Amino acid sequence: MQDPKIRAALDRHWAASDANDFAAEHEIYREDAVLEYPQSGERIRGRANIQASRAAQPNQKRFTVRRIVGAGDLWVTEFILTYDGRPSYTVSIMEFRDGKIARETQYFADTFEPGASRAQWVELMP
Repeated sequence: MQDPKIRAALDRHWAASDANDFAAEHEIYREDAVLEYPQSGERIRGRANIQASRAAQPNQKRFTVRRIVGAGDLWVTEFILTYDGRPSYTVSIMEFRDGKIARETQYFADTFEPGASRAQWVELMP
């Protein structure tokens, strides 16, 4: 069963992310939150540092949420993060404590050309 308060907070978070509203985007995080990007080997500790690192990012960003699933203290958002017009398919795994994000891990995947060997079974997505 979904927690409507967390789901509403996530909806506000992703809308603020898309609008580049850094203050509203980071209200969902605990002061001692940890954000990890395993692909680059980075860990950022603390809401203020997470917010500052994102505000310093120079690219033009857009967020398109594909789906949000979760229950209790574990939530996953699948979204397309577009940097300067280039899409990256992204998964954000968020662990909540006391209604706020305590830990987030984000994974990024760039697009690639479809394989010809499976073309007869494939339906291309928009």
